[in-house]
Amino acid sequence: MFDFAKDFRIGIIISIIALTTIILGAVTDKVLRYFLYRKLSNKEYDATGFKFLKHLIITVIYILGFAFALIQIPEFRIIGHSFLAGAGVISIVAGLASQQALSNIVSGIFLVIFKPFRINDKITINNFVGTVEDINLRQVVLKDAENNRIIIPNSVISAQIIVNTNMHDTKCCKIIEIGIGYESNVEEALEIMKEEVAKHPLFIDTRTAEDKKQKKQLVTARVVALADSSVTLKVWAWSKNSTDGFVMYCDLLQSIKKRFDEANIDIPYPQRVITIKK
Repeated sequence: MFDFAKDFRIGIIISIIALTTIILGAVTDKVLRYFLYRKLSNKEYDATGFKFLKHLIITVIYILGFAFALIQIPEFRIIGHSFLAGAGVISIVAGLASQQALSNIVSGIFLVIFKPFRINDKITINNFVGTVEDINLRQVVLKDAENNRIIIPNSVISAQIIVNTNMHDTKCCKIIEIGIGYESNVEEALEIMKEEVAKHPLFIDTRTAEDKKQKKQLVTARVVALADSSVTLKVWAWSKNSTDGFVMYCDLLQSIKKRFDEANIDIPYPQRVITIKK
């Protein structure tokens, strides 16, 4: 028989539980964000595990709130108790969640444990390049150079090859390859390339004390190929990180081209020599 007073009381209790859960989740999020903000003043602090833990704690709060709300309804009391039972949580989640969702959660846990990348690392996955902005239970968020957000599921990342430019060493080596004409002065071209690299403000000296003692060259430039229409030259330029490396690379292409023009060093178009036999 319909009991209005009882149903009204259950509705009030569920509303209070829902409101408490939302408030507790928001307060927890705010407190953890404040704690993270203070910790980020330390440049050596790794926020990867902390951010993942924050998402996990807030998720648990909402699951518990949902379970307590279910307990108030007699028809769903068994399900609610199953949510609260430690051994039953996994089976309930497995029954209600999709296999893909579980795969993302497990993959996210492994990402945090083994740390192939961290928050603020610059990585390349599936030809997407960006800075890691967040790692949560479902996905990794990258911010690319155009300020777009790239959302990649954790399970996808676990099966991909990852290029991490910040792991252990942030230094970046940019290789500049230019082809010059066969009639041009190769030695002069190599010297111009080395001079332009050495004087760039973002270039760094990576030589060890032993290298300097043995008078190893500051910048290395070599002939690497004799192509169909040109002599291929390469120079190696180091910077402190990939961002500086990209800027330096663009600047050097322009400055080397200018110096080659001044020295009458030709950068030829592709050419073919055709011999017609009579």
